Amino acid sequence: MGTSLEAVMTDKLGRRSGPRRKYTIAEKRAMVEETQIHGASVPEVAQRHGVNPNLLSVWRRQYLQGVLREPTPGDESADLLPVKVSTPTVMPSERAVVPKVTAKVARAHLEIEFAGGRRLRIHAPLSRQLLKDLIVALSER
Repeated sequence: MGTSLEAVMTDKLGRRSGPRRKYTIAEKRAMVEETQIHGASVPEVAQRHGVNPNLLSVWRRQYLQGVLREPTPGDESADLLPVKVSTPTVMPSERAVVPKVTAKVARAHLEIEFAGGRRLRIHAPLSRQLLKDLIVALSER
């Protein structure tokens, strides 16, 4: 017979309705590595750990692609740059012409999204000076 806690965590049909379980990279790797033992099957390992076999299969693919590796100290995805935000000096009728810029900087990738949904993507190593020049050029527009 189920406990009251289980009744709260499932719906009338016995399906899970509580918050999703989040697994660490180490837990995912351990489950995937269990499936690689001779004689082990994905459904058996999944059932033993209480996860869906399809999810475990996704983790197996990610493991083979190298996605399920522990992050290293050099894996920072973005360098932060100082930004000064100022009010544009344009007439209200011209305000629609001034692009609203948000930028995301990664190792060798820059993406700028303008108001209206247009994007500028640069896939090349970027120096601080190049980024400063780009910001100045866009702010003069």
